[in-house]
Amino acid sequence: MTKFKIAKFFILIIFSILLASCDTTIQKADLILTNTNIWTGDESTPEAQAMAIHGDSIIAIGSNKEVLKFKDNHTQIVNAKEKFVYPGFIDSHVHLLMGGNALLSVELRDANTKEEFVRRIQAYAKTLEPGQWILEGNWDHTLWGGELPKKEWIDSFTENNPVALYRLDGHMILANTAALKLAGINKNTTHIEGGEIKRNANGEPTGVLKDNAMFPVLNKIPLMTEAQKKKAIQAASTYLLSNGVTTVHDVDSLGTFKTAYNMLKQGELTIRIYAANQLKKWKELNAKPNQNSVWLSSGLLKGFVDGSLGSHTASFKEPYTDKPDDSGFFLQPEEELYQLISEADKAKHQITIHAIGDNAINKQLNIYDRVSNENGDYDRRFRIEHVQHISPDDVKRLAALNVIASMQPYHAIDDGRWAEELIGPERIKTTYAFKTLLDANTKLVFGSDWPVAPASPLLGIYAASTRRTIDGKNPDGWVPDQKISVSQALKAYTTNAAYGSFDENHKGSLAVGKLADFVILNENILEIDPVSIPDVQVLETYVGGKKMFEFGN
Repeated sequence: MTKFKIAKFFILIIFSILLASCDTTIQKADLILTNTNIWTGDESTPEAQAMAIHGDSIIAIGSNKEVLKFKDNHTQIVNAKEKFVYPGFIDSHVHLLMGGNALLSVELRDANTKEEFVRRIQAYAKTLEPGQWILEGNWDHTLWGGELPKKEWIDSFTENNPVALYRLDGHMILANTAALKLAGINKNTTHIEGGEIKRNANGEPTGVLKDNAMFPVLNKIPLMTEAQKKKAIQAASTYLLSNGVTTVHDVDSLGTFKTAYNMLKQGELTIRIYAANQLKKWKELNAKPNQNSVWLSSGLLKGFVDGSLGSHTASFKEPYTDKPDDSGFFLQPEEELYQLISEADKAKHQITIHAIGDNAINKQLNIYDRVSNENGDYDRRFRIEHVQHISPDDVKRLAALNVIASMQPYHAIDDGRWAEELIGPERIKTTYAFKTLLDANTKLVFGSDWPVAPASPLLGIYAASTRRTIDGKNPDGWVPDQKISVSQALKAYTTNAAYGSFDENHKGSLAVGKLADFVILNENILEIDPVSIPDVQVLETYVGGKKMFEFGN
């Protein structure tokens, strides 16, 4: 071989190596989003103009010029026309199957008179076969003056259909006579610990059951079939995606995981789910921590300390202002709750506990402190759900104990209509204490509690930043000292929420290597007046780079 041929041979080899190197350093995009305004949630690159996606992940984010380098002949280019992009919203507290069922059942949340409440149930009952239950509902008796409903309101047209309709907080139901008979609840039924059977002057049950007293009725409801669960998940997913939600923390514990897993295998899951199991049943359910995929994961266990403010079942250190002989109650003994948490923590489950009243929050923090000291230090990320009425003495303890405050801001503008009547002017100063908790360096994550409240992060951000009650009576905000910025609220629905489920490395912000979950809005919520946020429209929602919702379709 001549020197010329040898040199030519080596030049060809070097050229081939360089060409191969170029092919591997620039991965071509399946989708490129251009001409947009991206709030990334990533402190290293807080804003961007374009984003490239390959498969389900982001491979580039930056300017149009930088990102278009990842284009080839097969790349889909989406011109966002200067619209606004945010990480997909994460709703940290939903009841997925209940919410799906509520969409398929009678809607009572906005029934603002007794007559409308009755009319809607009667109309829905006419669509059912004998024996079918009437469920969900989510009524709010404060809308018609505060009188609790009675079974007599609906018995005449529900003789053949048992009824178990939730109050919107999920801590009371209205049962009709048919349901009470199935449950064996009557005048002679004794007190149920951790619950209450409302009775009339003659001692007869009125049909309203609180907390643990609900279970004799709820346990008679036939278990949902797989087909019914799938239908509920599909309805729920469609609704959530329309609100820009790409991930939910499902605290329902009605059996979502198995059905969602089967849907995942069939390619039918359209929203990411972090599913909880019941703390009190985790051993018999053989619950395992960290059953993870990017679509579906488990490991969270949920328990309860107390009930709710509106049902007078939240546990307070001092009595309710409107009921001086009542300070609420615990749903299970404190020592029993400690034992459950301690054992589950040793098995490396993430624990989250519902605690609303100041006494409940205090006792739960005591349990977490005790368990952390006994079981040793590791990244456990304890959570408390709601943290609604915290004592000032306990504010700094959440951050000190690394406890996540999982809160639902819409509740503040709903409960703010009547909460002061129940707990007085002093205790409301740290009710839904978003700013006080953030100032104390608490990790704050936001959710909706849907179907208790609308599953709209935009409404949640509006609620946290304005605190305008839904009755329009607090234009400057209810307990305005607890307002937070739109940016802080947005982080609670994105970056912080991802941290709340150990997902911060692959979701919650838009960065190279993370999942391409994002939402496109028609306005920049960080620049407009927060009062206008409810008018902002979700235009498109993408999960893993795939468009799952488009406004108008």
